[in-house]
Amino acid sequence: METSLSWVATIATIAAATITASNLGSRITGYGFIVFTVGSIAWFSLGIMTGQPALTWTNAALTFLNLFGIWRWLGRQAKVEEGAKAASQASETAPSETLFPVSLLTRAKLVSNGGDLATCVDGMASCESGQIVYLMVSEGGVAGAGETLHRIPWNEIRAEADRVVTGLSERQLLALEPVPKDQWPAR
Repeated sequence: METSLSWVATIATIAAATITASNLGSRITGYGFIVFTVGSIAWFSLGIMTGQPALTWTNAALTFLNLFGIWRWLGRQAKVEEGAKAASQASETAPSETLFPVSLLTRAKLVSNGGDLATCVDGMASCESGQIVYLMVSEGGVAGAGETLHRIPWNEIRAEADRVVTGLSERQLLALEPVPKDQWPAR
């Protein structure tokens, strides 16, 4: 029984860490915390069965933290994202400008002619006007390793409900000067 429980705990903990570290959105992160909870309960149980108080108490605390993570990502954050999506969709038929959630600039795909070019990293906005000046995108690499950042002026971008569109070709994107991760331009 202890061996099976230790394997359940190990597999659940590794799977949950992979899910949450991937940062694939609030719902997926919330599901990762559910898997983390299964792992922490299994570790807690194993600690009791084997008389390891440090393992027991650590995983009792982690179970409560994981429950907080579930609330945070499947409850609060998912609702916030749904609210932003609803506002964006409603604005499409409103007589005013169409809106998009600014958080889109930290996670959306940058597309051109239907194909993915890069992934949005963040945007820089003017403190005075609130207008977005440029978008920083990442291309190449795997999970951030080996990626190259590029700055795209906002006038080359069009935000949609769930993606960011540019008229730039892949060749034009790659021709943009690479930007060091820790030295973004002031303009």
